[in-house]
Amino acid sequence: MDDKPHEPGRRIRRRVLLSSVAGCAVLGGVLVLVPLPREHGVDSPERVERALAAVTSGVPPSLPDLAALVEERGRHLEEHPKDAESWAVLGAARVEQGRRLADPAHWSRAEKALRTSLKVRPKGNARALRGLAALANARRDYAGARRWGEEARKLEPKRWTTYPLLIEACTGLGDHKAAGDMLDRLAALRSGPEVMARAAAVYRDRGWREDAAVQLADAVSAAGEPAERAAYLEQAGQLAWERGDRQDALRQFREAVRIDPDQRAAQAGQGRALAALGRTTEALTAYRAALDGQPRPEYALELGELYESLGRRKEARAQYGLLRDRVRLAAAHGADEDLVLGRFEADHGDAEAAVRRLRAEWERQPSTEVADALGWALHRAGRSEEALPFALRATDEGRGGGVRSALYVFHRGMIEREVGRDGAARRHLRQALQINPYFSPLRVPLAKAALERLGEPSVLAGPEVS
Repeated sequence: MDDKPHEPGRRIRRRVLLSSVAGCAVLGGVLVLVPLPREHGVDSPERVERALAAVTSGVPPSLPDLAALVEERGRHLEEHPKDAESWAVLGAARVEQGRRLADPAHWSRAEKALRTSLKVRPKGNARALRGLAALANARRDYAGARRWGEEARKLEPKRWTTYPLLIEACTGLGDHKAAGDMLDRLAALRSGPEVMARAAAVYRDRGWREDAAVQLADAVSAAGEPAERAAYLEQAGQLAWERGDRQDALRQFREAVRIDPDQRAAQAGQGRALAALGRTTEALTAYRAALDGQPRPEYALELGELYESLGRRKEARAQYGLLRDRVRLAAAHGADEDLVLGRFEADHGDAEAAVRRLRAEWERQPSTEVADALGWALHRAGRSEEALPFALRATDEGRGGGVRSALYVFHRGMIEREVGRDGAARRHLRQALQINPYFSPLRVPLAKAALERLGEPSVLAGPEVS
């Protein structure tokens, strides 16, 4: 499955090696950055400049810099309410604030700013269109993101910052071919760490783990500001976690948090890795820190399941309640969290409700992750024959399921066991544990128990078939 990328992918790597070397040359300087003195607070011009450069180029900014930019643009617009560009910048900054804080209220404010920009300048306003595409991606409205992104691309086909937005949208819609085409166009226009990181995400979805790891290592070395470098380290940690390397994942996540204490995804990653290492108290502390700064429903689900695996059901229920609250809040601000809610309902609530929710999600945006979730929900609802095609879609490279996910393969194995395909079930449950022996504190014991019940294949039964 770790095939080599096609020729444009190789060109990305060759083109970015020089920038990676340059990044290594300045890496020592990046690592010794110290906090800004008190006079460089929220009104610091340096913070505003850094955030403006990051937001307009699609690079991860720091939260303090974002706050400075939002405040500065807000004051500017009080005096210059017809400045369409500043409205677009304010909207883009609000989108990023919403992402980093997991506070969808920022997205409502972002939408107001971006639509004001379009009202002030209704024609030729590609920056506002890109902002709306970013907002739609953040809300998991991938069809809307693709629509806004294509409008921006028509206006400015050579503007590279549009293409990462389109790659994210196409991936969310399950259109991996289009995502690859957009990556090729991006690579033809731009080289640098932000392109490497985007290439790594596409390669990961195709199952090209080694190539993804190389791209991320290069991106980390070439990154400029600490927040950018920390974001790429978090991606590298996630990739290490997915292949079951607990120690490497923990190292990457810890370095990301050291560089940027607001890197909450890396804190949640630490919780994942520490739990797999048996360091439960530290894992719980890391998860709580992540949720304090970025209360994403995914983190609440993970922490709830960790509590459940420890027999602490009261604490688990509290996290599941938080998940529901965050999903309701997101919906109130136009965001779609049906995927995580459907996953939760399938395992911990009403499986039939999960099926209804996830089937509607599949109709809107038939991605690999939605295929996996819907297949599992159908299985949990007692409809395993109906579930199997979705499990195949999520795990067969020829059907679009190139990503090597232990969870997806576990789901497929359990569904195959239920429909009597014991040979395939045995193979896929073993494969799930080979991909990542620690992928879930609740599901790893289930996989092992199912394998034990399946036993070894009979010599008299002939060869196992899929």
